Amino acid sequence: MEKQLVCNVRPSADTELPRILELNKAAVPAVNLLNEQEIRNLLSQAEYFRSLWLNQDVIGFLVALVPGATYESQNYRWFESRYDQFLYVDRIVIDPSHQGIGFGRMFYDKLREFAGQRFPRITCEVNLRPKNESSLRFHRRYGFHQVGVQETEGGTKQVSLLAYEMARTSSDDEGRIVC
Repeated sequence: MEKQLVCNVRPSADTELPRILELNKAAVPAVNLLNEQEIRNLLSQAEYFRSLWLNQDVIGFLVALVPGATYESQNYRWFESRYDQFLYVDRIVIDPSHQGIGFGRMFYDKLREFAGQRFPRITCEVNLRPKNESSLRFHRRYGFHQVGVQETEGGTKQVSLLAYEMARTSSDDEGRIVC
């Protein structure tokens, strides 16, 4: 008999933070390294902080903020200076052993449902230097478009600033994972 996989997206809890920090560390340099205090700060400010569970394991997480947070990210501030309303994805991390099979798309679908009519766009950035080709490809396929480019961390990084306009719909529902 085949083991049934149970997938669930739910609000992140303090008890999950050690695993979230572990996943985050494994995703560097696609995301910046965070310590426990920084992740707790994000948890307290985030409009959307969800964990992705597969059976009994946290295999991913997504953090999104809205304008007005006291978050010092240069990329978040870029969007805040240009848009009145948005949902900013600070980071989405999926365990490497579960990447490329639809969990990222499913996570963004859940975020879109959450955003509903409240936010006209979802924003994020993806590294151009060092280049994160798989994330750039993923975001393009999902329907994000580039709205800017900026250098960060003293010129050691360059990012593509991306936006997904909520009025858009994705016509490719085939093969989606649903939790």
